[in-house]
Amino acid sequence: MGKYSIKSKDLSKIGYRDDVARGLAMNLAARYFKHTPKEEVMKILQEVLLQPEAYREHPFLAPLALKLAPPQKQKTFTAHTLLPTAGPVKTYGSQGIEAAAKKQMELAMRLPVAVQGALMPDAHAGFGLPIGGVLAVENAVLPYAVGLDIGCRMALSIFDLPERYLQSNTYQLKQALKEFTHLGITGGLEFAQEHEVLDRKEFRQTELLRKLHGKAMRQLGSSGGGNHFVEFGLIEMAQNNSLGLPAQTYVALLSHSGSRGLGAAVAKHYTNLAVDTCKLPREAQQLAWLSLDSEAGQEYWLSMNLAGDYARACHDRIHLNLAKAIGEKPLARVENHHNFA
Repeated sequence: MGKYSIKSKDLSKIGYRDDVARGLAMNLAARYFKHTPKEEVMKILQEVLLQPEAYREHPFLAPLALKLAPPQKQKTFTAHTLLPTAGPVKTYGSQGIEAAAKKQMELAMRLPVAVQGALMPDAHAGFGLPIGGVLAVENAVLPYAVGLDIGCRMALSIFDLPERYLQSNTYQLKQALKEFTHLGITGGLEFAQEHEVLDRKEFRQTELLRKLHGKAMRQLGSSGGGNHFVEFGLIEMAQNNSLGLPAQTYVALLSHSGSRGLGAAVAKHYTNLAVDTCKLPREAQQLAWLSLDSEAGQEYWLSMNLAGDYARACHDRIHLNLAKAIGEKPLARVENHHNFA
């Protein structure tokens, strides 16, 4: 090129729109076309832009060609048909369960991998599976049936505080909720949170989890939107209760939330993989599964368990932060999760 050099605006004029491709083209031109007239170099670069497939094996223009037209990965999938009749479903409180929920479970029980189904008394129509539905399958996992909010749960802390504490400290409790919790799909707490879950090796085991680690740090100790909440209230313990507490009324803290952006991103990624590789009739496509013998299935299982532990860590921080705010230690903690496999 002699004293001339290829500039970004030169490449823009001949159709290069991507910043990375322009930078790559300029570097290759400077390295391999030092003594070639600028007009000829521009002509070559334009040819690569118009026909990148022809340069994928070129000794030094291949990186540019592959950037402009990356080879398409061959998608392989398996088509499945539904069983003609549904498998067994155990239903609790059938009279109170809506027909739509029963229909969803019947559809799930026609999957070739389905073994057994169950409907809880509060079951109602959901996404993929009914809310309050349980599905046992053989050596597979259904990401969309687990759901977007992996490991969502409720946690209860019981404090040795009398009923009157709630009424006499209403303002202070409201302030504690404002200052030490965060509700909403985006954002997090304004002060740093620590928990061993952030140091878990799983965050380094897949590309997706590596990308999500920063978001997990920012959202730790916060709650999502929708029906998620954190609130103080009263709980009345009966005689001979399973927690071994004296029978009386206590102040309690109840929270409901899940794995935040971490769980949502994992669910979306592996649901898309399942839908791409496991083809089902349209009405059942959301029930696509990943085999646990596959790499994607193992990745999802690892990621799902991490997201569930992260959801628990969020509740750990919520309850710890609010207990510190009111200067109390809980007498007992009760917790259970859903949206899991």
